[in-house]
This record gives sequence, C-alpha cells and structure tokens, in this order.
Amino acid sequence: MLSESPADAAPSTCGLSLEGLDDVEDYPWDNEGERLMSSGRHSHLYDLVQMGNKAFRENRLDEAINHYSRANNIKPADPIVLSNRCTAYIKFSEFLKNRPPSVSEYRPLSGLDPTTHAGLALKDAEKLMSLRANSVTSYILKANALILLEKYDLARDVVYSGLQLDPLSNPLLNLERSTASTTGRRDLGKPLRTDDFDCTLCLKLFYEPVTTPCGHSFCCSCLFQSMDRSNRCPLCRTVLFISPRTCATSVTLNNIIQKNFPEEYAERRSEHESLTNPGVDLLPLFVMDVILPCQKFQLNIFEPRYRLMVRRIMEGNRRMGMVIIDSTTGSIADYGCEVEITDCEPLPDGRFFLEVESRRRCRIIQNWDQDGYRVAEVEWVQDIYPPEGTVERDDLQEMINKAAAHARQWIRRAQEAAQGDRIRLAELFKAEGMMPSTRDPERFSFWLATLNNRRPPERLELLRTRDTKERLRRGLIYMRSEDERCRLQ
Repeated sequence: MLSESPADAAPSTCGLSLEGLDDVEDYPWDNEGERLMSSGRHSHLYDLVQMGNKAFRENRLDEAINHYSRANNIKPADPIVLSNRCTAYIKFSEFLKNRPPSVSEYRPLSGLDPTTHAGLALKDAEKLMSLRANSVTSYILKANALILLEKYDLARDVVYSGLQLDPLSNPLLNLERSTASTTGRRDLGKPLRTDDFDCTLCLKLFYEPVTTPCGHSFCCSCLFQSMDRSNRCPLCRTVLFISPRTCATSVTLNNIIQKNFPEEYAERRSEHESLTNPGVDLLPLFVMDVILPCQKFQLNIFEPRYRLMVRRIMEGNRRMGMVIIDSTTGSIADYGCEVEITDCEPLPDGRFFLEVESRRRCRIIQNWDQDGYRVAEVEWVQDIYPPEGTVERDDLQEMINKAAAHARQWIRRAQEAAQGDRIRLAELFKAEGMMPSTRDPERFSFWLATLNNRRPPERLELLRTRDTKERLRRGLIYMRSEDERCRLQ
C-alpha cells in the first residue's frame, strides 16, 4: 500500500497535463447485464467495485487496483470495471512518475514502474474502446495513457478521433490544446497516417477491422485466415472463441479510417472485392474430383486454404470451380465444372459444411496460386448444335425424347430394386429431381451421364466432348451396362 498520498506528489513532470480523471464510475446494483450471473457472484462483484471506488477516492490507488482486478476476474471485460481500473492505473502511473527521487531514498516503493502501469492502462482503454465504441470516456483514458507513455502524436490522434464523437468534451478539448503544443496544431479531425492504423498481419490499412476480446485489432479477413491454423490471437496467443458470424466490425475504428483516409480505404475495398469477386472469367478452384453439370452433393471443407477460399466465395457470387489432377499429366486437368454453394453451415471448429450444385463446364486456360488455393482463367464451353429447323436438329430432339423415356423407366426399375437401401433410394430420388428439360440438349445429356457412377477419366472425357449425340449415346450405354451388372449379381 502507498505510504504517502498521491495528492501530495509534485506537479506533473510528464510534460502534459492529464484530464478527465477526477472520479470513477459507481457500479449499478440493478444491472440488466447481470441476469445470467448468480446473485452471490453479482453481490461480490458489486462489493469489490464499491471497495475499489472508496479506495480510489481516498487515494489508496494500489488497493483500488487490487479490488478492480479481483472484480475483473469475476466478470472479464466489464466496461465499468475496465474504466475504473484504467483510471486507477493512470493516476498511479502519474503519481510514480511525479514522485521526487529524494523521497525514494528514505521511503522506497516496491512493485511495477510508472511505464508498466501506463501500459496496463492503455490495454484496458483499448478493451473499453472495443466494448463502448461510442463512449468518449474510452478516448479520454487512452489519450491519458499514451501521454504517460510519451507517445504524444498517437495521443493527439486519439483526442481528435474522440472529438468527432463529442466536439464539446472539455477533457478532450483540454487534451487537444495540450497535445497540440508538442509538434504544432493540425486540422481538427485529421489524424496523421501512422502504422497504428495498419493491420499487423497484412501490414496494410485496416479493412473491416475487428477487435478481439484480448484487445487487439486486425482486418476481419486477416484474423480468420490466421485462425484457420490456430484459434489463438496472432499477437498475444490468447485462445479465441469467435467466428465470422459472431465477430462484428469495430464500427468506430472503421468510420475513423473511412473518413480520414478515404482514398487508401477505397484501394483496400477494391483489393478485397477482387478477391471475393475475381471476375467473369476467373474461378477459384477446389481440387478434388471431376464433376458434371446437373449434380447436387455435399462437401466438408476443413483445409485452411479452402476455408479461406469459401469465406471469400460466400462474400461474392458463391461460385467456384471443381477440378481434378489429371493422372496423365500430374497437373490440374484442362476441363472443370463451375459449382454454386446453395447452403453453407460454418461449424464451431472452423470447418464448413456445404451443399453445392454443379452449373456449367469450363476449359482451364491458365491457373495460379493465390493465398494457398488455385485460381484459374477459364473459357466457358458449350456444345455445338445443328441449327433450328434442320433435319439434324430434329433427329437430335427425337433422340433426346427417347433417351428421356428410357431414363424414366430405368429410374423406376432402379428404385424398385433398391427397396430397403435408403442411401441408394435417396440418390435416385435426388437424380430424378435434377432432371432438366429435354429442350436443353446439353444439360440433359450431362444429367443422363450422372445416373451412373463412372471413373474420373470417363467423366473428364464427357466434359471435353462437345458433341451432344455422342454424350447421349455414352449415357445410354452406361445405363445398359448397369442393368447387365445388376442382372449378373
């Protein structure tokens, strides 16, 4: 405990006067936020804060800090507890900084030094700022802590940001006048562009910043890209229990950045949109298997690179390419299929459970690595049809109609044979529901080919084929071979 009162300390020697530290906030007894806490724990929390406030007002700052810290253990990240402890840290740091050296010779103090107390105050102020985004108090406390750390430019930026919320705040106005004298006055509300506005992961201006429960800020996409590999804060290694669905953008910080650095922010937005919407002829690739149009299936995404890819896709058009490694070349096959994510369920461990439907095929022109996954420039491919009204087109339509009738009969026989096999029946009903119109020859021919499970090289050859009749013939051959296999069994 202090052996002398901080009130007896010498005038400030930190170079600037501190403001807005006259008192602490009383803890409300009837607090709606404590409904989930037992009455005993809430009563203990209330008593600790009140004892801390009494000690603070009697200038027993080390005792006050102790009470607030015990209250923080009961309810971490409580705004009132953080605000009061931050105030006590600042006052204690100021007292230690202003304590004459001669006093220490005959009345020594043990414990943390003034810089450490100021650093602890800064951490509490940053946490408070993330909890009370529109509170002027958090800006006042953070500015005072930065002044004690002699980071005057940063303190001035915080003051200007706080004045955007409340231009009439006397503590902030006094701090603004005081900090302006360090390097000269700047235009109100225009902070310097420092690396404090940069994400420590991408080293660029924050884009859609989020603040973790441990008080650190990152770009949303950068944080969750890091959490794909570890669920810890990239800076302090605190275990984080957050997800993109539950983690909201830090509104105040985001507004400050947009208002003060509009051109750089626009560049960051454009960069982000290029990743989530790569373009009409660009597709992110999921390298797994050969998929044909007119298929519906499920995927379990667990690899970090594909989890990143899925998050970006879900912010864009929900589409990606499905391809396979060609066994003959050892590289990505020259043809693939575009699929659309129709349902995406994020799981607590960071995985994604997807339902997807295949849409159209494409030819891979070139592909490259982007943040661990592949992106390709593609050319959309369609069958070449005989012109409408020609004999060849009529023959094609007649072939499709016959194939459709045969396919319906084949599905009915397969459903009868699969009675008792729930998985096979579900597959057949799903395939039946995916049957396209016979007026779309290309899609119908692909659907016909999906009724049987063929080996990847056969499916890849179907993707490469641009002759609809040839694909129909192969589909019918596959069904007949399936019938013969079933009879042999």
